[in-house]
Amino acid sequence: MTDDRVPALVVSGFLGSGKTSLVRHLLADAQREGVRVAIVSNEFGDLGIDAELLARRPEDYVELSGGCVCCRLSDALVDTLQSLRERVQPDRVIIETSGVALPFETQLHLWRDPIGAWIEDDVAVVVVNAEQLAAGRDLDDTFVQQVSSADLLLLNQVDRVAGSSLDNLEARLREFEPEAPIVRCVHGEVEPDLLFPPDADGARARRRGSDATAPAHSHEHFETRIVTIEAGMPLEEVSRRVRALGALRAKGFVETARGLRLVQGVGPRVELQEVASPPLTAPVGRVVAIHRVEGGS
Repeated sequence: MTDDRVPALVVSGFLGSGKTSLVRHLLADAQREGVRVAIVSNEFGDLGIDAELLARRPEDYVELSGGCVCCRLSDALVDTLQSLRERVQPDRVIIETSGVALPFETQLHLWRDPIGAWIEDDVAVVVVNAEQLAAGRDLDDTFVQQVSSADLLLLNQVDRVAGSSLDNLEARLREFEPEAPIVRCVHGEVEPDLLFPPDADGARARRRGSDATAPAHSHEHFETRIVTIEAGMPLEEVSRRVRALGALRAKGFVETARGLRLVQGVGPRVELQEVASPPLTAPVGRVVAIHRVEGGS
């Protein structure tokens, strides 16, 4: 086994911010450059939608579901990364957290044995949905904790808001995180080199060298439910059905009257994207919807 240390990128952000689009962009770039990337995707639901969108080869992709890698699945994260190291010998590691996970708590687990011996530097990139921020929607504890943990903020989907509002949106982010660089983008398309900002003052190095341990924390309470969408339904009716769920996030594959579509719902916005080929493992006709449970913690 090589002694080379490997950089790790933690991709975090609230439900529907565009994390998977960013990771797909990074994968495409790595493939062009001949870079080996190992991916761990932490999906809050259990349908395996992200696995269909991200997995390229079975040996370099692992999906962890049924909890968050920052707490409940932290041991599984460590074991999975070590297994990927031994099996794939990656040049980079990307961890896509669930939309309700906390990035700094996830990073702390990267300093544990045995993976702390070979992970070099870890950076938390937090993706922010500009449309959500402009609407003031769902800017509660989870969103604030994610943004305030960022080493780099990606203000994503800026094409969905007025250009004149972007400075104000960045100022709003500065209320939560005063120092992390902010990069504007569409569909998560940024230069990969930007995702590893220099540690000029040694802040990340000092943090890694400390005896930091994950503090006790509790999430806001979210729940998922699976909704069946019958085959052959008109596109407009599928959109109406998904919008009526009132979910923070909805995702799934549906066979519509005009063919197979990937359903992507973020708040009131629902998109139905054409799919080139049927999913290998994710079920068709089932949509996972994620809701916040009011009063939960």
